[in-house]
Amino acid sequence: MGCLGWKYQLFCLLVLLSLLFHFPSSSSLSAVSPCSALLHFNHSLSLHRDASQMCDISYPKTASWKEDKDCCSWDGVVCDQTTRHVIGLDLSCSWLNGSIHSSSTLFFLLHLRSLNLAGNDFNYSLISSEFGKFKSLTHLNLSNSMFSGKFPYEISHFSSLVSLDLSFNYGLLIETPVWIRVIHNLTQLRELLLDWSDMSSIRPNSLMNLSSSLTTLSLHGCNLQGKLQHYILCLPNIQTLDLGVNSNLEISLPKCNWSHISLKFLDLSETSFSGKLVDFIGNMNSLKNLNLVNCNLTGSIPTSFGNLTKLTSLDMSFNNFNGLLPLSLLNLPNLSILYLCYNQLVGFLPNHVSGFNLIDLSLNSNFLNGTLPSWLFNLPSLVTLSLYGNQFIGEIGEFKSNSLEHIDLGYNKLQGSIPRSICRFVNLTYLSLSSNNLSIMLELEMFSKVKNLKLLDLSNNNLVGINNNVTYTLPNLQLLNLSSCNISEFPIFLRAATTLQLLDLSKNRIYGQVPRWLGDVGRDSLLFLDLHDNLLQGSFPTLSFLSLRYIFVSNNKLTGEIPSLICNTSSLDVLDLSHNNLSGVLPKCLVHSNVLSVLDLRMNSLHGTIPATFSKVNNFRNINLNGNQLEGSLPRSLANCRNLEVLDLGNNKIKGTFPYWLGSLLKLRVLVIRSNKFQGHIGNFKTKFPFSNLQILDISNNEFNGPLPRKYFKYLKAMRNADEEKVVLKYMGDEYYHDSLNLMMKGLYIELVRIQIVFTTIDFSKNSFSGEMPKIIGKLKSLKGLNFSHNNLTGYIPSSFGNLSNLEWLDLSFNKITGEIPTQLVNLLWLEVLNLSHNQLTGHIPSGKQFNTFDNDSYTENKGLCGFPLSKTCNNPEAKKPPPLTLQQEDNIESQNGFSWQAISMGYGCGVIYGMLMGYLMFKIGKPKWIVKMVNLE
Repeated sequence: MGCLGWKYQLFCLLVLLSLLFHFPSSSSLSAVSPCSALLHFNHSLSLHRDASQMCDISYPKTASWKEDKDCCSWDGVVCDQTTRHVIGLDLSCSWLNGSIHSSSTLFFLLHLRSLNLAGNDFNYSLISSEFGKFKSLTHLNLSNSMFSGKFPYEISHFSSLVSLDLSFNYGLLIETPVWIRVIHNLTQLRELLLDWSDMSSIRPNSLMNLSSSLTTLSLHGCNLQGKLQHYILCLPNIQTLDLGVNSNLEISLPKCNWSHISLKFLDLSETSFSGKLVDFIGNMNSLKNLNLVNCNLTGSIPTSFGNLTKLTSLDMSFNNFNGLLPLSLLNLPNLSILYLCYNQLVGFLPNHVSGFNLIDLSLNSNFLNGTLPSWLFNLPSLVTLSLYGNQFIGEIGEFKSNSLEHIDLGYNKLQGSIPRSICRFVNLTYLSLSSNNLSIMLELEMFSKVKNLKLLDLSNNNLVGINNNVTYTLPNLQLLNLSSCNISEFPIFLRAATTLQLLDLSKNRIYGQVPRWLGDVGRDSLLFLDLHDNLLQGSFPTLSFLSLRYIFVSNNKLTGEIPSLICNTSSLDVLDLSHNNLSGVLPKCLVHSNVLSVLDLRMNSLHGTIPATFSKVNNFRNINLNGNQLEGSLPRSLANCRNLEVLDLGNNKIKGTFPYWLGSLLKLRVLVIRSNKFQGHIGNFKTKFPFSNLQILDISNNEFNGPLPRKYFKYLKAMRNADEEKVVLKYMGDEYYHDSLNLMMKGLYIELVRIQIVFTTIDFSKNSFSGEMPKIIGKLKSLKGLNFSHNNLTGYIPSSFGNLSNLEWLDLSFNKITGEIPTQLVNLLWLEVLNLSHNQLTGHIPSGKQFNTFDNDSYTENKGLCGFPLSKTCNNPEAKKPPPLTLQQEDNIESQNGFSWQAISMGYGCGVIYGMLMGYLMFKIGKPKWIVKMVNLE
């Protein structure tokens, strides 16, 4: 960048000399005018609007600086009126972008008292030690400006510093030696803000030694760890204290005189502030803003909150408060924001309140019940009303004010219809009445004035009709959810919904062909389309795939081929067209994708081969092509799918040998290739740890032969010991797509709508395997089901099967198994279904526990068996028989027990055949609240 004018050329020469000698003398510094130093500092940086994108208001202050003008008149510059020294520099939110090096001419301004560079982008510059030259600084603000590295030791020398703000420079490291110097030297400090710095090595109790002059201390998200004594809340002048989002910080309540605490703002959210709130918290007379979100607080909310008459904002969401909502809270004269979401509050809302200044009221996800009181509809300034996830009944009243912008009354038991007063809310952006008992006539005229509406969710209600004779639009609509509303046609007003991002019309009765105009809905904005479980017919809809990321059109009656236009998308993440009548071949572009994570085309009529060119860099997590007419061999390029967790290719015509090479996919949990034309021995594997995470393996109904693959069973580590931490109800899949399968369980084909992450099963049935069952199978202690039926297996039932402590069904029928039933099987307490029929078993059937529940069908066509439940008695129960092998003899079977499933409250039981099968069946519900995150509703 060239020098402008002879004065500037001289200045550049001086700067060059100073760089050559590294440490310019005070005389050479004084020879450089402050204006020249500022100009050179400005020219060392560039201007980009995005550099100040976090600022509400920003503009390039330095763009107006002119060389021919006195810099004391420049925007952001303050000079001493007598000496003309630059004493103040405020370039906050000025679009500055670039690095500030230690050689920057900024450090020539030795007389600065106030420096504000907040809200810029300094490209992860270190905070230079040269800042230590500003000996006269009283105010330093470098917040939110992309500085990094360590907190410079030299800043601790600013003994006159009154305000220091280094917040929102994420990861800025503050070490103990520097921190101690800050505490000892900055005795005049009144404001200290270090939010989102790394203070993990700092002892919390050192905060008690900070200056007693402090009025503001903000250490939000600083990774503080350990115990903090109560004294910090009792600093005599503290007015703002923010220690929020320090999850490993333990805080105790103060024992000082609460009425003398001068705090106005207190944030202890997401700290270990556990236990009950003491009643004398109501003595904090000056408090205006209190945030105790997610602090594990229990008990009832103290009624003494009614004494906090200056309180304007209270957020105690995500705790365990129980009992009634105190009437005193709702009577606070200045309270404008009240958030008590995700607690355990019960009872009715009071019928009468006196606090009518509420702007935001959110009581989501409690156990509140009764009818909605009339005062809710009379609050004159109410902007947000959110009562989602309670048990309110009755009708929604008519609102008297027009100020509402956000209404969420979803997941209650409300009846009636939408109040007509909603049509007056010209600023309404969010309306959710989902999952109630409302009977709605969708007369969209009531929304004709609600032009700012961005989200409309009426799902899981009863829409008694739609008026499709409308000529207006909702121009800003971004999310529309009419799932499970009993509608039979597409709402015509969608034709002009140009800003739509999410459209959910699933689980309705919409029939016939998809209208052509649907392809133009949200042409450049639509991300999410869900039409599953309808009665749609004809060819796949012609859509604009440019922006679509999620497509769900399963369980309809679509015919024809998958359109080639689908190849135009570059962002498609989930494609679910399962359970239709689609034909043709699988488009090659789908397996070429490096974005697609879920490809679910099961239960269609696709034919041809699976394309052989899976991208080397792909994102596939689930591929389900079950129930088509695909043929040929498996493409070896499937091994490129390094993130694959579920692969279901069952019920096709695929041929070849066992795909041992899939064992290299370390994340693979589910492999289903049943009912195809695979054949041959399952030979030795070539990968080091094959299928180590596999939990579901179904190769049934093929033409495999030879011995069972003992070495494979040896490495099925995910089937050995279920993780105790995973006993809670967690499922395979993710938020937007739930992995599901159709499997043989307990003698029936069952659809698992969701798959628990601890569910494990092996099915080798209906093949031609021969030889004995490997004893090492007894190590797979997490197994829920084992099916070797309809093979040519011989030998004994290994007594090691008695170690399969979680087994619920065992099917060894239609083989040539000999010997007696091991008595160790009696210890399988969760065994519900046992099928040993059509074998050559002999001897006495074991008795006791689960074996007393099995009937004749479990043992038919074993002529040598006797005893209950068969009518054939054992004449000589003590007849000589070969002793069973000991567990030590059977490959040193592991002795530790598998975990007990008794901790799970649903899904598993014992004693009643099929009795607890519903534990595996999770029925689909309406769209979760996460969907709203996809839409920017600000």
